[in-house]
Amino acid sequence: MNKHIKRLIKLSLLLLLFATVLQAKTVKRGETRITVEVNKPGHKISPMLFGIFFEDINLSTDGGMYPELVRNRSFEDADTLQYWKFISADGQSKASIASADAQVRPPILPLNPYNRKSLCIKANGAFNLVNDGYWGMNIIQGDCYTFQLAARTTDDFRAPLTIRIVSSTGKELASGEIKAFGTQWQYHSLDLSASGSDPKAHLEISGTGKGTLYLDMVSLMPDKTWKNHGLRIDLADALDSLHPRFMRFPGGSFVEGVNIADMYNWKNTIGNIDMRTPLRNLWGYNSTNGIGFQEYLQLAEDLGAEPLFCINAGMSYGEVVPMDRMGQWEQDALDAIQYANGPVTSVWGSLRAKNGHPEPFHLKYIEIGNENGGTTYDKRWELIANAIHAKYPNIKLIADEWEGGHPHDPMPAIIDEHYYNNPDWFIWNAHKYDSYDRKGPKVFIGEYAVTSGTGKGDLRGAIGEAAWMTGMERNSDIVEMGSYAPLFCNANHRAWPINLINFDSYRWYGIPSYYVQEMFSNNQGTVELPVSIEHAPVFEIPVSSGCIGLGTRNSSAEFKDLQVVSSKGKILFNPKFSQIDDQWRKSPRSEWTAQNGVLKNSSNTFWGSAIFMGDTAWTNYTITLKARKISGEHGFQIYFRNKSRNNHSGWDIGESGDTTCSMTYGLLSDTKKINIESGRWYDIKVVIRGNSIKGYLDGKLIQELSDADVNVKDMNASASYDDKSGDIILKIVNSSAKPVKTEIDLTGAANLTGNGKAIVLTSASPLDENTLEDPTKVSPKTEMINFSGNTLTRLFPGNSLTVLRLTTKK
Repeated sequence: MNKHIKRLIKLSLLLLLFATVLQAKTVKRGETRITVEVNKPGHKISPMLFGIFFEDINLSTDGGMYPELVRNRSFEDADTLQYWKFISADGQSKASIASADAQVRPPILPLNPYNRKSLCIKANGAFNLVNDGYWGMNIIQGDCYTFQLAARTTDDFRAPLTIRIVSSTGKELASGEIKAFGTQWQYHSLDLSASGSDPKAHLEISGTGKGTLYLDMVSLMPDKTWKNHGLRIDLADALDSLHPRFMRFPGGSFVEGVNIADMYNWKNTIGNIDMRTPLRNLWGYNSTNGIGFQEYLQLAEDLGAEPLFCINAGMSYGEVVPMDRMGQWEQDALDAIQYANGPVTSVWGSLRAKNGHPEPFHLKYIEIGNENGGTTYDKRWELIANAIHAKYPNIKLIADEWEGGHPHDPMPAIIDEHYYNNPDWFIWNAHKYDSYDRKGPKVFIGEYAVTSGTGKGDLRGAIGEAAWMTGMERNSDIVEMGSYAPLFCNANHRAWPINLINFDSYRWYGIPSYYVQEMFSNNQGTVELPVSIEHAPVFEIPVSSGCIGLGTRNSSAEFKDLQVVSSKGKILFNPKFSQIDDQWRKSPRSEWTAQNGVLKNSSNTFWGSAIFMGDTAWTNYTITLKARKISGEHGFQIYFRNKSRNNHSGWDIGESGDTTCSMTYGLLSDTKKINIESGRWYDIKVVIRGNSIKGYLDGKLIQELSDADVNVKDMNASASYDDKSGDIILKIVNSSAKPVKTEIDLTGAANLTGNGKAIVLTSASPLDENTLEDPTKVSPKTEMINFSGNTLTRLFPGNSLTVLRLTTKK
């Protein structure tokens, strides 16, 4: 070997050693690395991916987006003066709710056939009627407000009424007078200009005189509304900042109602405000329908979002419409589409034009039902879907994915899946859609949110959702749409634990999840880029403890011979089932009885019935019992390691019409095919050891869960290219507690400028929350960044979401 070859070999070895040292300095052993294959663009990202879901819950409409300041303006809420105070100066004047009655003399006449109640004042001297609105009326100095009421008298009541807006300290902010009441209903109005400001003001209607006066539809509305379309400006702006691609409305459970009589009917929500039938909704209050079908469509149009209308499928929580009575539901669906899209020469299109919108709204999406399932739903889906397809073939129909399946005849274009859980579940399931069947219907994640383990909405909950949303974006070839739920909450009326936007009479704040939604929606690319993560921290599932429980859903079942034995062989629990123990915790609306050694549930409700027993400190134990289904659509449930009624780790045996069993423990879940027979006693055993769960039926191992073979990373990412701006966009979620130094390799990237920006959402503690007093404590911060070549190294804080926008020479 000559000296030149030896020298060349030495030089090669030195270069190899130098490269190895350089690589070791760049990417240390075990250091996290994210690779984005910029040169291998994938599928187009659904332009409809991120939207909103508007449901009237938590007084989100009345007392929120709908800026009516008077509460119970039509006196329909109750048979008492609910939300009103009547004060008689000398006790001689009286006020009561009057219901329409043509049989009495003089007859009590309603304002119209749809507004049957009114306020009857029998005056005999001075009186004052007070309304505080929704925990105070927000009055702004210099702004104008329109006051209106309908009135009539049956005798010689001729005194005027004084209308005053009064501050919480008693200062008059505006006033006016109305008079000349007749025996027929007549509207009277005032233009009021505020001389001062107070978010806790109230309305006073006072008079002095004798006689009987009826009042109805007492209203006080701000003249300034969002885009002059009758919505509260700051709350509508909060939605607009999210740039939603679609808006699903009006529910949700709001669509179904407790009973069919309480279901949402869009035809009762259009036209004159006083002709709209108030709806006693599922969340325990009357909805005025001030925001009705047309207002929802108008809001979607103003937001630049596609409207997605959810209709009732002939199913409520407590009742189902017989198939031979489903004609109305079929026709209502067709009429809704004609109202939204039909020409002004059509019946419903002409009514839309009369109501102020001659141009069509271009409704493209209809969801049939909400969280409905089973054969009962499938039949009603088939009826309505075929009717819509026959007349409006271009409408995309969305079916509920519920009770383990969705209808297939006709096959829906999109299926709607809902997920509520704790932060860890969403992190754990960030790759859920990686293995979904690409040949089936597209997926609409119509409702998802962290609803436990997150306070009233903290950073940790937002990080869990962000990890999940990277999975939505990576799989946006199958996940076409997604919307967080619920959207709004009046801070004084919280019917749901966690809500995206919280407000009072004059302020609002978004929980950290709001900024996650904003960051994803406002930084959406057009083409997915493959992304992989190496050497990220591994997520670990803690071993939990908890008591046991038994339950049913849409079925009745019996249980006996229950015994709980510790892993060391100690009997922990062995009830005789002779009576219901006072310490056992039953779910609402359940009908549990214990007699002669048998525990039975007879309620057979959609909501499900459960009963929990034992010590929440139990960790490793074995449950044995016998169970049998008596009647209904499903089998029965065995719960384990439960801390509360909202944490249902357990084994659902006979789910989906007795055809499957599903086992869930914390973040782990599994579904198996099985057939359960009614009337047959089954021997059941559930063995719980650490994070391993085994379920046996009649001595045979049926199902097993274990975290032994699972390797879930504490970092998740998605990447895209935006063909509009030319930016490469990365979303990186670090759900571990500690910062993670990461090298990002942009493989095959060309024309990088070396410039970009980082938008970061994090905080000092994962438990940090926003409040009305500190609305942006947890909110994103933006910084400019520079790098060279196709790699950059960055430290991602613990519990953080980072959006990187890297510019190119387009």
